[in-house]
Amino acid sequence: MVNDSLILETDPLHLHHLRRKWGWLVALGVLLLIGGVVALYDVTTATLVTVFYVGAAMLVCGALEVITAFQIRPWPRALLLGAVGLLTIGAGFLAFRDPLLAAVSITGFLGFALIIAGAFRLVLAFHIREVGPWLLVALSGLVSIVLGGLIVSQWPVSGLYVLGLFLAVNLIFEGISWITVGLSAKP
Repeated sequence: MVNDSLILETDPLHLHHLRRKWGWLVALGVLLLIGGVVALYDVTTATLVTVFYVGAAMLVCGALEVITAFQIRPWPRALLLGAVGLLTIGAGFLAFRDPLLAAVSITGFLGFALIIAGAFRLVLAFHIREVGPWLLVALSGLVSIVLGGLIVSQWPVSGLYVLGLFLAVNLIFEGISWITVGLSAKP
């Protein structure tokens, strides 16, 4: 028996669900766009909001890891998972206790991660020169290295605004994309 939910519909009529809710998509896009503009206006507060979000996610994930640890065997594996869960919970509490330190730490890690990922993308680009659009992969690597370098060169001060700036830009582009999808789906 075939699961019909996994079949990709080629009939454009399946878009009628999207077309009926086009207004909600536009409204969502407008809210995200407004949120992005507000975050762009005060990137430091947006950075703190991001840190609180990450801290809350760490608390929830850590708690789930501890709960899961009590349900698995053998005990050494359970103890390891429980310890990881407790460390994650501790990191989540630290994010709430000192959000500025958490923002600076996350931003420093992000800067170095961008540099390393960019370097790997550059290497990959030269390995796929015969395959396809390797210049775009190389450009992506260079952009990552430059962005990471800018973050690291301004660190620790960049920890006060980078996460908020990234959140603002993401919300703005996400808002614009949902507005575009909604208006495109309008009957």
